[in-house]
Amino acid sequence: MRIPGRRYRRLARGLLLSVQLLAAHRLRTMLSVSGLLVGVAAVIVMVAIGEGAERRVLERVARMGTNLLVVSAAPAQRVAGRPRQVLVHTMLRAADAAAVEQESALVVAAAPAVSRSMVVRSDGVNTTTMTTGTTPTGLAIRNISAASGRVFDDDDDHERRRVALVGPTVARTLFPGVDPVGRVVRIGNVPFEVIGVTRARGVDPVGVDLDALVVLPFETAVRRLLNIPYVDALYIQARSSADLVALEAEVRGILTSRHAARSGMLDAFVVQNQAVLLRTERGAARAMNQLIVGIALLALLAGAIGILAVMLISVRERTREIGLLRALGAKRRDIQLQFVLESAMLATMIRSMLGSGTM
Repeated sequence: MRIPGRRYRRLARGLLLSVQLLAAHRLRTMLSVSGLLVGVAAVIVMVAIGEGAERRVLERVARMGTNLLVVSAAPAQRVAGRPRQVLVHTMLRAADAAAVEQESALVVAAAPAVSRSMVVRSDGVNTTTMTTGTTPTGLAIRNISAASGRVFDDDDDHERRRVALVGPTVARTLFPGVDPVGRVVRIGNVPFEVIGVTRARGVDPVGVDLDALVVLPFETAVRRLLNIPYVDALYIQARSSADLVALEAEVRGILTSRHAARSGMLDAFVVQNQAVLLRTERGAARAMNQLIVGIALLALLAGAIGILAVMLISVRERTREIGLLRALGAKRRDIQLQFVLESAMLATMIRSMLGSGTM
């Protein structure tokens, strides 16, 4: 029973002596603490930045729509000796969206869409923006909702009403400081009533402003504005992200059977899988995160080397003290314990400062 008590007393004396020595050399103590504090804080901040970047990638992809496949028209092939009449194939039809939804058990919803970059005008102010025509189902798939006013419904689409949703960027450009709901914009030469302003969605992973758009009912866009029989894209929503790969194969099979390509010709459509985009973007974010963490670890290593240097200087300065302790009967392990306790107290100070948010 005596041995444990003696050890505890020796430990208590060592702690008391460590406190006295650290207090006696305040400048050296603060330099030691600040060196490692900066390194640890750098690691924490850089890891937080990396995680925040990855979270922003996920949010940006989610703004485009969840569990999404986008089937778009492929670029038209050039034929030697002939000028290219159209930039993309014009084989996709609105009926393809209905066919995919009916024939695939993995599909929750599907919608056609047409998109053009067009000039939108109002009261002498104009802007060139992306004008998209889609169905109310397409709005839901793409996470487009109204921040003010309302979105168009099936009646607006079937009756080809000239109504429009404008994004916040377009609303600020054409109607600065004014509520655009109920006002009229002209797209080309066709007037449209603004029935709502979409909720802000920010930018997508490639930096495109998702709020710089005008959305029209699909039938209105293809019949009253563009006068075209084909569509530019199909938005297809899967039941879950795990079904995207299987759904992509099914969609390719369905569309290939409906639009059989002639021998030697490429497919008339391109399928973009959100899961592939997500993996690519997350891979880039993680690579950047690893780089940031590596830089932060170097900062931590520099701080640790600084503490090591300070402790070595402390040992050199205290050779007389160490010799006196040895002469009074202190053992080697007592001296080692003394410096270990000082290092532990420095670490405790750093931990408490980080925990309290002090830099």
